[in-house]
Amino acid sequence: MATRPRLTDADTFERETPVRPPARDALFETISGEPVKPLYTEADLPAAKDAAIGLPGEYPYTRGVYGSMYRGRLWTMRQFAGFGTAEQTNERFRYLLDHGQTGLSTAFDMPSLMGHDSDHPRALGEVGREGVAIDSLEDMEALFAGIPLDEVSVSMTINAPAAIMLAFYIVAAERRGIPSERLAGTIQTDILKEYIAQKEWCFPVDPAMRVVTDMIEWCSAHMPRWHPISISGYHIREAGSTAVQELAFTLKDGLTYVEHAVSRGLEVDDFAPRLSFFFNAHIDFFEEIAKYRAARRIWARELRDTFGARAERSLLMRFHTQTAGVSLTAQQPLNNIVRTAIEALAGVLGGTQSLHTNSFDEALALPTEGAVRVALRTQQIIAEETGVANTTDPLGGSYFIEALTDRMEEQCYEYFHKIDELGGMVEAVKRGFPQREIADAAFRYQREVESGLRKVVGVNSYTEGSDEAIPILRIDPELEAKQINRVKSVRERRDDAGAKAVLDRLTDAARDERENLMPHLLDAARADATEGEIVQALQSVFGSYTESPAF
Repeated sequence: MATRPRLTDADTFERETPVRPPARDALFETISGEPVKPLYTEADLPAAKDAAIGLPGEYPYTRGVYGSMYRGRLWTMRQFAGFGTAEQTNERFRYLLDHGQTGLSTAFDMPSLMGHDSDHPRALGEVGREGVAIDSLEDMEALFAGIPLDEVSVSMTINAPAAIMLAFYIVAAERRGIPSERLAGTIQTDILKEYIAQKEWCFPVDPAMRVVTDMIEWCSAHMPRWHPISISGYHIREAGSTAVQELAFTLKDGLTYVEHAVSRGLEVDDFAPRLSFFFNAHIDFFEEIAKYRAARRIWARELRDTFGARAERSLLMRFHTQTAGVSLTAQQPLNNIVRTAIEALAGVLGGTQSLHTNSFDEALALPTEGAVRVALRTQQIIAEETGVANTTDPLGGSYFIEALTDRMEEQCYEYFHKIDELGGMVEAVKRGFPQREIADAAFRYQREVESGLRKVVGVNSYTEGSDEAIPILRIDPELEAKQINRVKSVRERRDDAGAKAVLDRLTDAARDERENLMPHLLDAARADATEGEIVQALQSVFGSYTESPAF
């Protein structure tokens, strides 16, 4: 029997491997155009191998922020949920907790994300459609009714009006005798990525940054278990960015928040441990893993060397991961179960602290309970059956992974330099630089799909056969009227003069840049002011925002 030739180096591999069709060559390149080689060897590792890779739980944390990682504690299984009324979402929360979820994550509807009450003209047709409608403290109390807020960590995905929603949440807990010091969780608050990618804002860039900094300052003093900001690359990636753009723009956003907090007079070690991140897990398996490893290394270096952080916890990049919604297809939707499993595995092997797995029907509608259960079971199978949690950073030392991590880091710094030349991230956003970069990347990707260069199973390849019909979740059209009546009832039952007085004081505070707005927002929540009223009070000082075309 002939023995199989031994592959000793890249040249041997290239001679003995069939040549790939030329049409696919473009897909084996990074964002800079550097080709992905067919084989990686020890020669591809950084010269100072041990110093660059290190050990899990040790600077620069390339291999993970904790030495024991999942042997010590599994990642938090935090499924994103929210639709309809507060009561309906509360039922979904309880369903997920009953089926083994270990943390809650709240999706808000579009009017709430934009700072509009449900009876605002621009809310028409959107109330409760893409998330839960929260207009007032009463809604927030109903959302978490019966859930032990001092025992369960809660995440809220909202940005422009994040400080208002946090105020509602704090007061809702306060009324149950739970002080802010005992609340654990995260609120997203990442306003820069809204201007870059998701496009949900209430105020111009500069006053919005003030509100974010106010939140960081207040939470540092009053909420030791709370993350006041989750710097989010997820939506940047969903808008069409590459992995490198997601990495670079997200980290630069985070460093900009640190700059603003330090300029406010805060000590970096007093607030940096409470910063967290939120990344996408896309379908290119190894690229995603390298992205997370590079992110940890860059963040630790910048916090230590640029901002002088000395506390170890300030250097640890802890992050939540969500599988890529944009990778899901309406065609052959059951294929999405496979995509999600692969993406979730990349998040785990990349060292995430928290994970959401998308449901297979989300390209069609909000997920059904059955689809949500499959998504949660996907995480549980990875955790309990695959063995990938048995050892820390099992891919550490892989020639390909380490070389790719190193290259991702280099490309990230190339973007940093471009942004610094524009005057920093706030100025770059105002000038539309990251917006244009993402638009160009999204165009290139779509052109590859439409030309057939990039294969998407069930969309432009392997399309034979009919798609299986699946049930989808439909929102009751009567829900909108119910929610509108609820917010009107809140206004009718409250002390209206008292609410107006509180809003006037908030407006006065907004005029004084030295004043932290969080105490005034808490007073507004206690007075039953609605989200839309609070936003309008601030807009009377800050103004509103209109985006300049970036293309």
